[in-house]
Amino acid sequence: MTDTDRDRLLQAALNHVPFDGMNERALLAGARDIGLSPALARVHFPQGGAGLAAAYHRRADAALREWLEQTPPEGRFRDRVAEAVWHRLTLVDPELVRAGAAVLALPQNAVLAARLVWETADTIWVGLGDTSEDANWYSKRATLSAVISATVLFWLGDSSENHQETRDFIDRRIDGVMRFETIKSRLSKLPGAESLGRAAFGWMRAPRDRNLPGKTRL
Repeated sequence: MTDTDRDRLLQAALNHVPFDGMNERALLAGARDIGLSPALARVHFPQGGAGLAAAYHRRADAALREWLEQTPPEGRFRDRVAEAVWHRLTLVDPELVRAGAAVLALPQNAVLAARLVWETADTIWVGLGDTSEDANWYSKRATLSAVISATVLFWLGDSSENHQETRDFIDRRIDGVMRFETIKSRLSKLPGAESLGRAAFGWMRAPRDRNLPGKTRL
């Protein structure tokens, strides 16, 4: 098995998703297209549709990571975050996202769904230069994960020209995140805040393996 085989299978299966859904039918149809046995297809994607959805999501994250490295957005930090969130949307097809969301919404896939959004938030923060190592590492990713989740839902229902309403929605949400970060910064400067923070959250550190929440990759 090679990564190239898996990548070819992923793309072949995605071609069938609009007709079959993000499921094992699409996976096996893609395997037939490239001459891969059903057994080997299941080895590549043992979780079926959930595995396909995860692979598609992570492929877009990889493209986002490359974009942030090669052509990082400029301007105010809140604008850079907003642009990164928007660019991530441009890397995926709405129809495939809907199909992936349908399978990831199943109860057995809830942990995977949360992990995938978390990974996207981490990709953005790291790509924009975040070096936090304490509780801020978690709070930044948690707040941005909430923004990303809400934005995707809004974007899927947005029929405005060039998705301008989605751009406006992102701006409003990012403004909320920036206000939250500003409030945290101000509170941290209050007398006694540092010692209180150490007592309450001093044990929290960014993990060595930042693929959170959860560790297993599909």
